[in-house]
Amino acid sequence: MDLSNLKPTKGSIKKEKRIGRGEGSGHGGTSTRGHKGAQSRSGYSRKVGFEGGQMPLYRRVPKFGFKNPGRIEYRAINIDTIQELADKIKQSEITPDILMQHGLLAKHDLVKILSKGELTSSITITANAFSKEAIRKIEEKGGSAIKL
Repeated sequence: MDLSNLKPTKGSIKKEKRIGRGEGSGHGGTSTRGHKGAQSRSGYSRKVGFEGGQMPLYRRVPKFGFKNPGRIEYRAINIDTIQELADKIKQSEITPDILMQHGLLAKHDLVKILSKGELTSSITITANAFSKEAIRKIEEKGGSAIKL
């Protein structure tokens, strides 16, 4: 036995259905398309989502909601997370670049600092936005909140 003797198992390979190659093939005449109608013609293409005349899903399901094109989406980061990071890297100045280096931000994310948690040291934080309570907590400890 060698590679030249190998064959696929009997019945695992089916012959291609050759359509429109004469009556003797069994697929001549109408070429398996039936008689008349749009689907029998050349160039026919069914609409995407067509369900045979039944009301298609995209029309049955109601539309709702509103997507505001002017929405500015921020990545929210809490003060306790900032404090942990500052303790870990032993720096008193936190910028979006530092947050990005430590995996808290993606490249084009805008940052908003929120007030959850407590600060234990004076930290200068640079971000795109701050909540009022976060600014209060930062300035209470002698730090500063710088808006970009």
